[in-house]
Amino acid sequence: MSYLRALPDPDTLPALQPEYAHRRPALGLGPGDPPPRILLLYGSLRERSFSRLCVEEAARLLRFFGAETRIFDPSSLPLPDQVAGDDHPAVHALRDHSMWSEGHVWCSPERHGQVTGIMKTQIDHLPLSMGGMRPTQGRTLAVMQVSAGSQSFNSVNTLRILGRWMRMFTIPNQSSVAKAFQEFDEAGRMQPSAYYDRIVDVMEELVRFTILLRPHTAQLVDRYSERKQAGLTIDPKSDLSSIATTST
Repeated sequence: MSYLRALPDPDTLPALQPEYAHRRPALGLGPGDPPPRILLLYGSLRERSFSRLCVEEAARLLRFFGAETRIFDPSSLPLPDQVAGDDHPAVHALRDHSMWSEGHVWCSPERHGQVTGIMKTQIDHLPLSMGGMRPTQGRTLAVMQVSAGSQSFNSVNTLRILGRWMRMFTIPNQSSVAKAFQEFDEAGRMQPSAYYDRIVDVMEELVRFTILLRPHTAQLVDRYSERKQAGLTIDPKSDLSSIATTST
């Protein structure tokens, strides 16, 4: 079982004016093949979840920009430490999907001035290290939030802190949708608005940063402490920084 949500109408973008949109926003920034792989997480289990609807709009836009997307369904996740050793199929699936990804989108409602427990549970199930592999380190991250009332940035600020803690590259742009219940039609599609345009901006930027960092991710997250822990010594003959230092 994949624990992924199917994306309805994946190629239908009624609120987008395509004449103003780059189909390949990262063209020239790095290798575009294979397509960027983006995992999207949302933070509510309501039947009409606005964080999920925002994530679905984001996934459609990412597909439009040439990315592959997966939307994780958190409805079956146990609480952290509820199951011994985190040995639960939904936890394994979440971690596998994160290992597949090159970037993430996190969208949480704001509840009591903060991210929801559902959102935090998903992040808490992603360890920094897992059998020598790191399911979040070096990946790009875009953060979004939805609010029932006036615009706020509490949730996106917290998501930024969490992204930094998970050793991810959080992009500068972000989205905060105020009075989200007014922004979607009965079919669950986001209506044209400045809020929708901001989500377009954020997804465009996420694709750019993911492609831009793709050739350099391994070097950017190469850490002394991890090399020391793993017993990986530096070979001066192949280490680029050593070569650059000795050649001057």
